[in-house]
Amino acid sequence: MIKIAVLLWGIAGTALAGMAVVAVLAVPALARHDMQYIPYAALAGFIVAIPVALLVARQLYKPAVH
Repeated sequence: MIKIAVLLWGIAGTALAGMAVVAVLAVPALARHDMQYIPYAALAGFIVAIPVALLVARQLYKPAVH
């Protein structure tokens, strides 16, 4: 399950980091200091993706009920 979770984390982390960076750039108050906030937004996206990847991997390994 960990191997699948790591693969999912790479995909989900990239997606969530990208959404966070777009959110920083879309908010005018944050866009003024974009070079300061973008690294934090990207890091937060990757960190939030860890439990998301674990939950999805757990759902993939759950036995199917017929």
